[in-house]
Amino acid sequence: MASVELHNVSKAFGAVKVLHDVNLALEKGEFIVFVGPSGCGKSTLLRLIAGLEDITSGDLLISGERMNDVLPAKRGISMVFQSYALYPHMTVFENMAFGLEQAKLSPDEIRSRIAQAAEMLQISDYMDRKPRQLSGGQRQRVAIGRAITRQPRVFLFDEPLSNLDAALRVDTRLEIAALHKRLSDTTMIYVTHDQVEAMTLADRIVVLNAGNVEQVGTPMDLYHNPASQFVAGFIGSPRMNFITGAVADRHGAAVYGIRPEHVDLSTDGGDWGGRVMLTEALGSDTFAHVQTEEAGMVNVRLRGSRRVREGEPVFLTPQTEAAHLFDAGGKPIRVARAA
Repeated sequence: MASVELHNVSKAFGAVKVLHDVNLALEKGEFIVFVGPSGCGKSTLLRLIAGLEDITSGDLLISGERMNDVLPAKRGISMVFQSYALYPHMTVFENMAFGLEQAKLSPDEIRSRIAQAAEMLQISDYMDRKPRQLSGGQRQRVAIGRAITRQPRVFLFDEPLSNLDAALRVDTRLEIAALHKRLSDTTMIYVTHDQVEAMTLADRIVVLNAGNVEQVGTPMDLYHNPASQFVAGFIGSPRMNFITGAVADRHGAAVYGIRPEHVDLSTDGGDWGGRVMLTEALGSDTFAHVQTEEAGMVNVRLRGSRRVREGEPVFLTPQTEAAHLFDAGGKPIRVARAA
């Protein structure tokens, strides 16, 4: 197992700087998730750790050893890509064996490692198939199995589920979570833009914004105690309601933030009168988008069994103790923990 440290790591492509003095300390055996909007630098940061891109300035250490000039194959890292990166003319067994053969392992050792990884990922029955004969989920499991056989110190995942349909994403996410428990000594770094993946898989989340680290913390710490309006809006689905004007002014803030689940809806009375403009019934939850005179458009999370009609007049009352207040620069004035 290995720790990963980044000290003032920056990356520029010509005159364009895409990462700015990134400082991170990832502990041995941690599952770390990088999140952020498209173009924030999360995949570039992963590629720097892998050695697929050169670091412009700063230092990368793995288990205390400087890795800036070490070849990717010598870093003790395995990477799982979004596109699977399987050889189409090779069988599953041949795909998983290829890297081990290049490393000059014995045939017995290769068969042993592949059998162990295949059993772990339930792909033992696919060894003689070629990638075109597999589903997307099966291909991704083969790609993960190929990485496991190298017995790396650090696993890197670059949006590995983005090509899968919704049901397969859930199944494969659970498999990755189970894999982390089995390989608890291996540090895992995972890039995603998916909220659910980040919140359910991570020991800690690194939120990136325009090449800068906005905040690092556990999923629930980021959810309840965002260090900026950006983090508050990015962590949580659906996103936090941000309200300006008189509502924010009354609390001495530029922006009043309240999550959809922390707004109560009633037909009898409340703080903000409004009208339901749109409802989204998702089974376990119903979301009501309410246009209010005082707070503008507010999204409210309701129980799935709760029914409201579009056009219906309603009243909203925010749970004040769960509100987040931000200044004009997006920094928190007060962050209240949700009850």
